[in-house]
Amino acid sequence: MHGRPRKPLKPEDEAASLAKAAKLRTLQNQLLHIHHNRIYDKEALEISSKLLEINPEIYTAWNYRRLAVENNLRSEIDPDSIKALLDEELRVVESALRRNFKSYGAWHHRKWVLSKGFSSIEKEFKLLDQFLKADSRNFHGWNYRRFVAALKNVSEEEELKFTTDKINANFSNYSAWHNRSVLLSHLLKKKAQGFVPREKVLTDEYELIHQALFTDPDDQSGWFYHLWLLDQTVNQDAPLLISSWPIDGSELILSTNGNMDAHVTAPFTSSLSEYVLPTGCIPLILYFNHAVEGVSSSTVIVESMFDKNEDLIWRPLSINNSGRAHAWVTYLKLPDVNHHALKAYPVEVSLGHSQGIISSNGSNYNYSSRFGFNLNLQSTDPDQAERKSVTEMVIWKDNFYTDETLLLDLSPTALSLDQLRISEDHEPSVSKWHIDTLANEIALFRELLSEINCKIAKLTLARLLMARDALMSLGTLCMQKRIHSEEVLQLFNDLMKLDPVHACYYKDEHSLVLMEQLTSNRESLVKHCSYYKELKPSRAQPTVCLRLNKLSLSRIGFFERLLWVQMLDLSHNELQSIEGLEVMQLLTSLNLSNNRFRSFTALEPLKLIKPLKTLDISHNEIGAHPIDTTRYLCSSPLSQAIGIDWNAGEYTSSNVNTGSHWEAILIFKDLHLAQLDVEGNAVCDEDFRVLLVRVIPTLEWLNGKHI
Repeated sequence: MHGRPRKPLKPEDEAASLAKAAKLRTLQNQLLHIHHNRIYDKEALEISSKLLEINPEIYTAWNYRRLAVENNLRSEIDPDSIKALLDEELRVVESALRRNFKSYGAWHHRKWVLSKGFSSIEKEFKLLDQFLKADSRNFHGWNYRRFVAALKNVSEEEELKFTTDKINANFSNYSAWHNRSVLLSHLLKKKAQGFVPREKVLTDEYELIHQALFTDPDDQSGWFYHLWLLDQTVNQDAPLLISSWPIDGSELILSTNGNMDAHVTAPFTSSLSEYVLPTGCIPLILYFNHAVEGVSSSTVIVESMFDKNEDLIWRPLSINNSGRAHAWVTYLKLPDVNHHALKAYPVEVSLGHSQGIISSNGSNYNYSSRFGFNLNLQSTDPDQAERKSVTEMVIWKDNFYTDETLLLDLSPTALSLDQLRISEDHEPSVSKWHIDTLANEIALFRELLSEINCKIAKLTLARLLMARDALMSLGTLCMQKRIHSEEVLQLFNDLMKLDPVHACYYKDEHSLVLMEQLTSNRESLVKHCSYYKELKPSRAQPTVCLRLNKLSLSRIGFFERLLWVQMLDLSHNELQSIEGLEVMQLLTSLNLSNNRFRSFTALEPLKLIKPLKTLDISHNEIGAHPIDTTRYLCSSPLSQAIGIDWNAGEYTSSNVNTGSHWEAILIFKDLHLAQLDVEGNAVCDEDFRVLLVRVIPTLEWLNGKHI
């Protein structure tokens, strides 16, 4: 175990081991017999007891004992007899725990017995004292203590004092620190006596954790608690609306003709940028800082001249089907326009007027928010609409983009970078305590790192610096340059070298900091924007492409700042997942070539992006690995979806094995792509290309060739 070779057993030990194994097999066979035949007499119970004393991990034996006890309790009416029966179960469990005090089955069975209400709670506390003295970090024992304390109605304040005693006895008690965080969370949330003000309580906790961290910086127990304290310091419990599309104050010009796709122009620079949207409707997207549920026509009021609020259906933009998401979308159905003149339709959106939008921690959205935009509708002649509908192949080469960066004379609503404004009366406040606390922690850990080279101290300092930058911009809800970004990036670079075992985690964090840095203001983001030169321009304005290529990104984020993007280039990075990309509901062209995608599973977010027409996933690692490890990186693996509406027969041909390409079918059958590039992947051969043409009937370009 753990790299150590096994020593050969002595002859006498080997004989004892064989005898034990034979006895175990005999008892197991006997247990299965009595279990199958529902024999619950004293002799049968003794068999299961002997088996559990040898091996407490046999769940079938615990299940059998529960059935036996339930059966025998039906014939008992004397309280003393019932208690004796249950005490025997506690004895069996205690014997099993002394054999293995980390047995899940044994602890679960003891909870079940205790819940019957005939056993002494005081005796359980005494037993726990023995086990926690033997191993004070046994999380099974701490979990059981929470259960027993709840049965006895022991106050959380008293239990908190117990954790203090255990921590003072041993700073390296991770379970005690964890239990302390659970108890304090409850006490702070309900503002219990002695735990107000919150700032005073957290300050005392910082002083306690400093004693542990500076006593032994290499012990991880205290660092986890410090991370929890940091979360309590900077995170706002209440959900907040931070972004939307269309954005507040925008003027959208919508050109439409009958059943043709709608073309929306919105301010970008001094000119206009054109969007292609689903026929006859426009998406309305709300983005919150926490994943929330409860977004509906009763919690969000949309006032317009062409759509009734009660008819709007909101849905979460998430692939995990939990009913909770950061982003929610509804579609405004537009009226027919029978003349060429512009006609303005104001749209007002408000929320916070009623309870119902709730985050995962149970907090309600309680800010009264309101924003609006104008839709200007006009019809286009059929010839113009036909010209715009011509599909041209998108070419991602550098010479198809403008060499100069976009002009910086951006309109106030450009790029959707401003987080949605909320009235000053409702803005989250950042107190002097918050700023001073983080400044003090940063100074302490810089001092610690000047003396020792501790990887977890470096990681904590990076988190503190990121938290302080985020906190400084929270009060005004506006994008500000993060003054510590470069230092944080360097810390993660150092960590990748210092701790190569966890390099992937540090790389992901490094990528998120880089994403935050380049999207934090217009000046930085505009450097990555270029106009795309179409072969045969079919739009009134050239398309703006956000080019985040060649940045060594292993993870992407900050999607609330990218809702406006139609064309996105993420090529030549190190991506294995695009989770979160599903909120970009205006995306029509996406380049994921030359990354590290291992299977089609990682592309599942694309199923929620209906406007997507162009996709390049060439030169990845799809099909190169016999085991699809990528699916475990996704929150909703396709393996859970298979069978829902699966019909491989419609794609079957004499030359194509659909069984080996089921993931590709499940992804692409829901997309309406006009252009797809998959060259350079191990999965791509002639049979697979034939399958793609069958699965995607809208496809016009495949691997650079017209179909």
